[in-house]
Amino acid sequence: MPSSDRRTSRRRANPQARRRKTPGARSKHLVLRKAADETTLLARILNTPHLARVVPHLQPDVLHRVIQACGLEDSAELVALATPVQLERVFDLDLWRAARPGSNDELDADRFGKWLEVLLELGEAAAAEKLAGIDAEVVTAALAQHVRVFDLATRGESDGDDEVESSGSRSSFLSSEIGGYLIEARRSDAWHAIVSLLPTLDADHPNYFHHVMRGCIRLSNSGWELDGLDDLLSDSEQDMYDLAVDREERREKQGYVAADAARAFLHSARQLRLTDATPPSSSHLARAYFRDIDRTPPEIPAEGAKSSTPATPTTAPADADVADVLAAIAELIGVSGESSPQPRALLTGETTGQAPSAHFHAQMQCVCDIDTVAYTARTEEFAYLANTMLAGGSIQGRALTPREASDAAAAICNLGIQHWPAHWSGEANHRSEDFLLGHDLITVFQVGYSLLYAQVTMRAAERLIEVLSDFRHGDPETQTGLDELRVAITREWRAGTPWRARDALDVLLVLDQPAWATMAGLVSECPVMRASLSAARLRAHTVDAAAFEFISDSTQIAVVHEFLELLPQLLFA
Repeated sequence: MPSSDRRTSRRRANPQARRRKTPGARSKHLVLRKAADETTLLARILNTPHLARVVPHLQPDVLHRVIQACGLEDSAELVALATPVQLERVFDLDLWRAARPGSNDELDADRFGKWLEVLLELGEAAAAEKLAGIDAEVVTAALAQHVRVFDLATRGESDGDDEVESSGSRSSFLSSEIGGYLIEARRSDAWHAIVSLLPTLDADHPNYFHHVMRGCIRLSNSGWELDGLDDLLSDSEQDMYDLAVDREERREKQGYVAADAARAFLHSARQLRLTDATPPSSSHLARAYFRDIDRTPPEIPAEGAKSSTPATPTTAPADADVADVLAAIAELIGVSGESSPQPRALLTGETTGQAPSAHFHAQMQCVCDIDTVAYTARTEEFAYLANTMLAGGSIQGRALTPREASDAAAAICNLGIQHWPAHWSGEANHRSEDFLLGHDLITVFQVGYSLLYAQVTMRAAERLIEVLSDFRHGDPETQTGLDELRVAITREWRAGTPWRARDALDVLLVLDQPAWATMAGLVSECPVMRASLSAARLRAHTVDAAAFEFISDSTQIAVVHEFLELLPQLLFA
């Protein structure tokens, strides 16, 4: 069953630290400029000729990325032009959120409420038509988190009145009778949208309406026995579990990686021992991923054929119109921090041969030039690795973006090639240009990730513990924070997960801001080199805490080790 890890932590109140982390005037200017660029690009998309013919041909993943970049409320015109098939796929992406990086996605009731409000802006009839194209089980599960539903026909007149009167004694009670059902609010947000939309849904799509209402009735019961002796899921929990499993299976066929499978793979990669006599056997998790992918292209209904779900229009718009929209979308997503509107299931990374991960890109180019079959295998392996980082990894306490996941996977593979154990290869030069012709990227990634974990993440945490153990600060409050940090990071270091103590690192802000920013980047599940690392070594007073690069080379690890040796002087000088 999908579950969310619940983390409890107590952060010290530190007004000085909060002041230091407050963005300056320059940061505010950049945010405003970014928002202006997004508005301009969205206007360019909306002003495209024949937009109504273009939008239905956009991939749902691309449409979702635009909604993410512009905001759901500002994307109402695009939502109005999207087909029910597109919106169903967008819902599959947008309504599910992870409570924390690497945890399983859960259906977000708040987000569903915002969608209802945006759909209602299209008009009640249009909104009902859009909603009726969405999987009824998803709508039922989401709606049941907002309302309770009771069938008025199955209860006596007096019983129903008593129920309403009893419930109405609560100041927050909201209720309405629609289509023979009593709708009672569980929460007040989105209530207006719900009671405005349901009557039209009943009138225009009665079968769908009653299906959803009957499902909500089942989820409105009070649960199981009050003695608490049962060990069963409630109907609502069981429905959520079933929906999550169905979605996970559906997405795995599209090339996505489930969060629990991603976490398991990354955990196993951290345990790889480079001193073993032979390379590890192929990952059963990776094998399962490639086995489950559905490589059959989606069917396009023939002209005039009937389908149970509305199909995307087959009349293609003018190429120039599509090209202009896609160009604006690419710019829009670039402004929002993404390089291209690639769907998450098709991440293949950059192959530009630039300095970061240059050796990896050169190896991939070599494979491409020599053997197209091997190159196809390597790119599919890389897509799996990037999606694994996206679904199961974290960077500085947050989830990675698609671009970051791709860059991180490339950097780790670059390390893996550099540090491939010589005794695992039979050839004289195990780092030859055609190395990836005979070696899969899954194992190469495992080599790089285990090295990064041991030589950066764990080493940085261990060094911090050593430094904190030998130092006493004159200020009692600061010393208390340092003691709490030492206890927290020691506990997590012993568990092999020092990044879980990252909140306690905030006390280092009082001592040295660049050193704090650097340590926060190193003591991470996916460690990075912050721009503050050089600043810390040069004793600069301010840094750009958002600037970082992924560790892809041995020389970077050497710089990290040099910094760690200087840590006592930087913190306590």
